[in-house]
Amino acid sequence: MVYLDRPDWPAHGRLWSHLISDVSAAELHAFAEALGVPRRGFDRDHYDIPAERYAQAVHLGAQVVPSRELVRLLRAANLRRPKHLSHPTP
Repeated sequence: MVYLDRPDWPAHGRLWSHLISDVSAAELHAFAEALGVPRRGFDRDHYDIPAERYAQAVHLGAQVVPSRELVRLLRAANLRRPKHLSHPTP
């Protein structure tokens, strides 16, 4: 299933949602393509979706959940890909 949170994340003068799948990256990429979101919107384990596409994503079947639920779903499906912090060598 595909999920998204409400467009409450400001960046670049717009509000954004996060779109995830709890099944696979392939499902997520296919949904984003159907939504017309370019691959550059993909960030490790989710797509950043502008507020203008929120209603269309819901219409296509994305389930709206709170942001914390997105993280829980990704972890439960073993699809969470956190940022890796690089530590400089002394």
